[in-house]
Amino acid sequence: MWIEKLAGGVIRVQTPIGPRYVLPSFLQRIYLMWMFRNFPILPHAVLSRRQQRMIDRMCSEQAFASIAYSDSMDEAPVIGTIEHRPPNGESLPPRRPSASEGTRGLAAEVRQRS
Repeated sequence: MWIEKLAGGVIRVQTPIGPRYVLPSFLQRIYLMWMFRNFPILPHAVLSRRQQRMIDRMCSEQAFASIAYSDSMDEAPVIGTIEHRPPNGESLPPRRPSASEGTRGLAAEVRQRS
C-alpha cells in the first residue's frame, strides 16, 4: 500500500466547504508519508511552521480538486488528511479558573469573613 501512496498519493485537505485533494510532488510525498506515519488525520495547528508553510504552499500553487469532479482522483490513494481550518479572528472564550485558583479564592473569602 505504501508503494501506491509513494507513486501517486494525494493529500486530502478538509476545508469548510468540503474535502479537497492536492497532488504533491514525489519528494513532497516522501516527506508527507513520514509526517503521517503514526496518524492518518492531522489538524493544521499541530504541524510545525515548516510543515504548515509546505501545506499552505501546496494548496496555493495547485488548484484544489473535489473528488466528485475529478475522474483521476478516484483511484489515487490518500496519504493523509489535513484538517485545515483558517483562522476566523474570533477570540477564545474566557478561561475558567483552575482548581488550585478556585481553592485559593475560596480560602481568601473565608479569611475575609472571619
